Amino acid sequence: MTMSRRHALAAAALIPGAALVGGPARAQQRFDSIFMFVPAGPGGGWDGTGRAIEQAARQAGLVGSFQFENVGGAGGMVGLPRFVNQRRNQANALMVGGSVMVGAGITNKSPVTIANVQPVARLTEEAGVVVVPANSEVKSWTDLAAKFRSNPGAVPVGGGSAGGTDHIALGLILKALGRNPREASYVAFAGGGPANAAILGGQVGAGISGYSEFSEQVKAGRMRALATTGEKRIAGTDIPTLKELGINVTAANWRGVFCPPGLNGQQRQALIDLMTAIHATPQWKEILTTRAWDDAFLTGDAFGAYLKQDIAATEEVLKDLGLA
Repeated sequence: MTMSRRHALAAAALIPGAALVGGPARAQQRFDSIFMFVPAGPGGGWDGTGRAIEQAARQAGLVGSFQFENVGGAGGMVGLPRFVNQRRNQANALMVGGSVMVGAGITNKSPVTIANVQPVARLTEEAGVVVVPANSEVKSWTDLAAKFRSNPGAVPVGGGSAGGTDHIALGLILKALGRNPREASYVAFAGGGPANAAILGGQVGAGISGYSEFSEQVKAGRMRALATTGEKRIAGTDIPTLKELGINVTAANWRGVFCPPGLNGQQRQALIDLMTAIHATPQWKEILTTRAWDDAFLTGDAFGAYLKQDIAATEEVLKDLGLA
């Protein structure tokens, strides 16, 4: 999406860091710099999303530079208040977040939740994958399902934050297998990096997370992928879905970006326009393909309406599973 000269000049006047730079080589640049806040540790899905945005935006000449800050913990609930309080009114600030943060806010009864930031754009959806270390005695989904049916508490499962998409997926799986979701032995990690290390180090017996967080380990043969949580198989893989395996469970993890409170409509729209422009680039399309992310682009008020529905649905599921 292109900006008219009048729109661009008005945005530049109102938005610190936003600039329309002359010259054909940088005519598309929307912001001199973007502050990208990631409420999780390096190496996980949110961090990967933020870095992918930077990659596409800088290669396309849409943003001059990026500054990153990572503050992990409690599914984003440690970092979120910091972003809300320290970046209020900062019109070149974005925060990566997603469905995990919805569940974490409910589970932790956090006074500051995803409802305290403004939705800019939903970007992707990603199916989860159930994995075990390559040296595990569990060779197939049938083996893992048998262990879950016998004694769920004896199989520690690592994933993202408590009450997040991964935790919910495990609860739904146990329920489908005829066990009480509260019997799960779930080990929450602040990011994909620690979760990977715990699985490979044998600290947990299995793991559940978005495919991109485990894909390199799966491709390298260090983890064995048993099943995915999507409606269909992940493109480029032969991993069966839970539904194919007779488990009527689906769960997808969406990710997107938010701006801080205090921005006016025009300032927020400038960030929406930036994300729309990034989404349209060939660089972003290549990233979606490479990382096996499903395109789920939705912006502004439409994203806000979706978010309200997701918060209500997640709260209902968490109550059913005894997690809220």
